[in-house]
Amino acid sequence: MKYDFIIVGAGIVGLSTAYKLSEKYPDLNILILDKEDRVAAHQTGHNSGVIHSGIYYKPNSYRAKNCVNGRHQLVDFCEKHEVAYEICGKVIVATEEKDIPRLEKIYETGQINEIEGIEMIGPERLAEIEPYAEGVKAIHVPCAGIVDFVGVCEKQKSLIEEKGNEVKFNQEVQNIRHHNGSVIAETETDHFEGSWLINCAGLYSDHVAESAGVRSEIQIVPFRGEYYELKPEAEHLVNGLIYPMPNPEFPFLGVHFTKMVLGGVECGPNAVFAFKREGYEKLSFNLNETIETINFSGFWNLARQHWRMGLDEYYRSFSKKAFVEGLQKLVPAIRADDLTTSPSGVRAMALKPNGEILDDFHFETTDNEIHILNAPSPAATAGLAIGDEVVKRAEQNFEF
Repeated sequence: MKYDFIIVGAGIVGLSTAYKLSEKYPDLNILILDKEDRVAAHQTGHNSGVIHSGIYYKPNSYRAKNCVNGRHQLVDFCEKHEVAYEICGKVIVATEEKDIPRLEKIYETGQINEIEGIEMIGPERLAEIEPYAEGVKAIHVPCAGIVDFVGVCEKQKSLIEEKGNEVKFNQEVQNIRHHNGSVIAETETDHFEGSWLINCAGLYSDHVAESAGVRSEIQIVPFRGEYYELKPEAEHLVNGLIYPMPNPEFPFLGVHFTKMVLGGVECGPNAVFAFKREGYEKLSFNLNETIETINFSGFWNLARQHWRMGLDEYYRSFSKKAFVEGLQKLVPAIRADDLTTSPSGVRAMALKPNGEILDDFHFETTDNEIHILNAPSPAATAGLAIGDEVVKRAEQNFEF
């Protein structure tokens, strides 16, 4: 059987793309392949479930535009299909006077990005919103929220299948070749033929692209984010989302507090290099993937620029006391006994050989393929908007 589109990856980007294609072109025959036995098995299912507002991102970037657009689409989707979500609001807190100019810059960016309802607030208003948080100044972002991203993906899968399309699990795409104008996706047990292919493989997107003959300078380097969770008796310390000032040189938002839509409050993450692309445990290790990373000049250039921060993150990884001290900057009442360990996530960080971190979405397009080689946070929030973007690129480059 020949498919119109083969999509590699059943995370939120792959499913949103298939969903958007199936909505706009119901006669297309779409196949989604995933190496796991379920949707959202990796980055989508291991993030903290935040509906990001779009306040941080460079104006007019894909991240900024897709986050705002995607957020509205996501909320509408959840409303329509009864997926759990809550617009609980968020505060971004400056804990020291020296942070106020950067906070004001974030606020200006939020205004340019047209983030609705944001306001600069002082300690008294902060105490009304988050009674246990402390800071000299903050931004209140009332449109931020939380969502069940796995639930979103499961619903998308069912809607895609209702239109006669297929999602096949336990099918790891190991090679992509071309034959008589078609693209062939080969797995360990099968091969699948399609007119066009879209690579949404996340942590392995560069490997999938390389197997198709795409020679990109970009390489994925995995970073693990480790979390704690508040014990039930301490959950009253957090009402919604409490974030620190982000480091302007690094794409992580810092250790923060996240109320979760299915219950509980998550604390974290830190950001440490992972010795395995799907290395969710501290001692996770894959020799080939580690060698691949240490042979990449981009990794060493990044390490040279940010080695001090890297050491700090590793210290927090192995010292609960240090992790707690980071949390106490935002909520001083937190104690080590309030925390229990929570599952980690792994983030696909796309690097150039000079160590530059790609801070926006990145696509590589061939005659009959689109490879999404970087879909950084807020990709989950922006998923439906990214789907629109991929459909637009397919319409521009393919004839269907």
